[in-house]
Amino acid sequence: MATVTTTSGYCCIQPGMRLFTAADLAALPEQLPSGPVSFELHHGKLVPLSPPGARHGSLQVRLGAALLSQGEVNGHGKAYSKVGVVLERSPDHVLGPDAAFVMSRSLPAKISSEGFLETIPELIVEVRSKNDANAEIDQKIADYLNVGVQLVWIADPATETVVEHRPQAFPQTFGKGDSLQCEDIIPGFRLALAELFRQ
Repeated sequence: MATVTTTSGYCCIQPGMRLFTAADLAALPEQLPSGPVSFELHHGKLVPLSPPGARHGSLQVRLGAALLSQGEVNGHGKAYSKVGVVLERSPDHVLGPDAAFVMSRSLPAKISSEGFLETIPELIVEVRSKNDANAEIDQKIADYLNVGVQLVWIADPATETVVEHRPQAFPQTFGKGDSLQCEDIIPGFRLALAELFRQ
């Protein structure tokens, strides 16, 4: 197999190295004798993910619940939590954001034969883990924005901040005295960071 050069910082496929597909990803087990396991697919390369910590899980639930209660319940679209999103094909690139929101205008969402979301969400939320390198986070943000995501929120439990990324705009950092808003995606949405990061 020829070498595949990607613009992503995730991997470089070497000659003879097998490219995995979204179908391979969907067929992998979620539980091993040693415990739960999950993966993402970075341009055909299978990348194992460590289980999220308790703080990470709490933030993920709160962010997802806010998208559900203020977005989906109010008829603005559909909320997802820890969903596989197909960003590219051949080689397949499937990421699993902690939460996502698809606006009503993009519904019904297209689901791949593997069960992953093929409709690109307008809003993506990632909770930063302690072992996430800056380069990896930056590359994910770029990947999301390059395929049409309008807004990416990166929540950081360590600094208790959320960094907002939009296409062709400088990132904005919000702290515990601020509230998240996204009028263009979910009208009326408000999430106080003091509440989000409440212990």
